[in-house]
Amino acid sequence: MKVKYTPLPITVKFKKLHPAAEAPKKSHPDDAGWDLTAVQVERIGKNRVRVHSGIAVEIPYGYQGELRARSSVYKKDGEVILSNCVGTIDAGYRGEVMAVFYGSDLCDIPFEIGERFAQLVIMPVPDVVFEESAELSESSRGSGGYGSTGR
Repeated sequence: MKVKYTPLPITVKFKKLHPAAEAPKKSHPDDAGWDLTAVQVERIGKNRVRVHSGIAVEIPYGYQGELRARSSVYKKDGEVILSNCVGTIDAGYRGEVMAVFYGSDLCDIPFEIGERFAQLVIMPVPDVVFEESAELSESSRGSGGYGSTGR
């Protein structure tokens, strides 16, 4: 028998900072992220644009937001990448949620006002205590780093 896991919902408050701002929304019920919609797009360099969502969020303590590029970004003319791959929105941040994209060929700004440009994924953050130790336990990987598996 298959058991469906249903996580308990948390409330994330948001504030509109722009009259055209939209609430984050999912395209499908099983989506991991909530789509953000552009209210302003500005060129901030030869190969970079900043896309504004027009909203601020109040992420509860113990959680963080991850800002990720939508998979449809690959359809843009030229190669367009979220500048920091995944942006972290800390629980204490109350400013506007924005994303900076860069690419090898941004002759035209690749996003339109009203277009979904990124996804916001809410993730738990464990309370971690780092403890200094003179020794660490053995593992099968050991200290093998980049390329240590030979691939």
